[in-house]
Amino acid sequence: MPPMTREQMRADLARLLRMAPEELEDDDDLIDLGLDSMRAMALLTRWSEQGVELDLAAVAEKVTLGAWWALAERALAVRGDG
Repeated sequence: MPPMTREQMRADLARLLRMAPEELEDDDDLIDLGLDSMRAMALLTRWSEQGVELDLAAVAEKVTLGAWWALAERALAVRGDG
């Protein structure tokens, strides 16, 4: 399975938020856009199954695509895909 990309993460988030991926900016507050804890956990589980382990506490610190992608890049680098 190819490593996760920023655009895949954007598409996954946009799908849950019922918006077009191109409408989702890196600095948009995902909670303000309607992301709740249950959907966030579902995404984290899906991404974990794809090999991208994101720490829940770190994810909760800043709930934006840009912040989450920075965490994913670090996880991918540790895994050797980054």
